[in-house]
Amino acid sequence: MHDVEAVVLVGGKGTRLRPLTLSAAKPMLPAAGVPFLAHLISRIRQAGVRRVVLGTSYMAETFSEHFGSGAELGCEMEYVVEDQPLGTGGGIRNVAKHLTAETVLVFNGDVLCGTDLTAVVDTHRRTEADVTLHLVRVLNPRAFGCVPTDADGRVLDFLEKTEDPPTDQINAGCYVFRRSVIDSIPEGRPVSVERETFPGLLAAGARLSGHVDNAYWRDMGTPADLVHGSADLVRGIAPSAALPGPAGEALVLEGAEIDPTAFVLGGTTVGRGVRIGPGARVEGAMLFDGAVVGEKAVVRHSVIGAGARVDDGAWVIDSVIGDRAAVGAHCELRGGMRVWPDVQLPPHGVRFSPDV
Repeated sequence: MHDVEAVVLVGGKGTRLRPLTLSAAKPMLPAAGVPFLAHLISRIRQAGVRRVVLGTSYMAETFSEHFGSGAELGCEMEYVVEDQPLGTGGGIRNVAKHLTAETVLVFNGDVLCGTDLTAVVDTHRRTEADVTLHLVRVLNPRAFGCVPTDADGRVLDFLEKTEDPPTDQINAGCYVFRRSVIDSIPEGRPVSVERETFPGLLAAGARLSGHVDNAYWRDMGTPADLVHGSADLVRGIAPSAALPGPAGEALVLEGAEIDPTAFVLGGTTVGRGVRIGPGARVEGAMLFDGAVVGEKAVVRHSVIGAGARVDDGAWVIDSVIGDRAAVGAHCELRGGMRVWPDVQLPPHGVRFSPDV
């Protein structure tokens, strides 16, 4: 893999993750104690790739400020900024002049995946493909566009979502490109690889291969997926070389204080300086740095932002609490509720069930 470079596309605004992405780019959100992007880069480096180019746009400066030259991660990193949204294909073309290798691994920066990257590149080389797509099998392909292949692994088509998909294989957001294909993508305008580049290559007779497996895969684009993906990292279900501690039921970072009578489990991340009070129950949650969970409060499958509070007896389930917000005592938030940064909910101010 010494002659392979990686491109990671991290330019999106992450609107589905608001309010979390009001203060951080989506790939920089903490997942299992470190920016989500660190997990992907660790796997790229683990596969033997030494050079990574990031295609950035939204909050572009935060990537270089955090990762710098990439030396701490054992690789060389370069940053290329999009002045306007260019789509997946346009984003790949935008970094072309910064590439030096003939074989290029390309990743969507919001996917958590456990596939063997060396095996994907091996498929690309063995089949002498122009582009190879990592395809993952899912239980419910109706929720995605699907990509059928023939017996030799050649991609046959790119199909939109349908109630009766002909295959359970979906595009997993990881590709291997021959450099000449990248150079052929139109420059300076938005281009979709799924709707324009790949269908155009098929029509022209190019070889598109599919590398199909059952590896761990999750699109981290929604709060629910972010929470579940982080929990899977903490518990060791999703592989990563960047986990800042041993895998287990909880990852507790420095300076956190957890009362001995509290229950913390389910792959929860407890950020730096977090305080969890007596009798509290925190399950499968993400508590960002400085968050506070009060006495007998319950937090399940939710994100509690930096410096936010969940006061005594409050319940927060399947919800997102923005930075520095406060959920007053005995409030009850459920089912996808989102509280914006700095909002203060008074005690008993929001409930879904009778106050008893």
